[in-house]
Amino acid sequence: MRWLLVFLLACLVFNGLQGWLRQIGLGKLPGDFSFRVRGRDWYLPLASSVVLSVIAMLIGMLL
Repeated sequence: MRWLLVFLLACLVFNGLQGWLRQIGLGKLPGDFSFRVRGRDWYLPLASSVVLSVIAMLIGMLL
């Protein structure tokens, strides 16, 4: 249950920062999905979430 909450919060953050993340290259990975529902764009960043998790894990291991 905790992982589901973390994933949903990450998706909300990614949706809010979508423009900035695309400028640095995230959001264009093969596992990232974007779709339009009722005139609103939604972004589901599966691959970007994995990449950011690995980066966070490596930083955590170094500290």
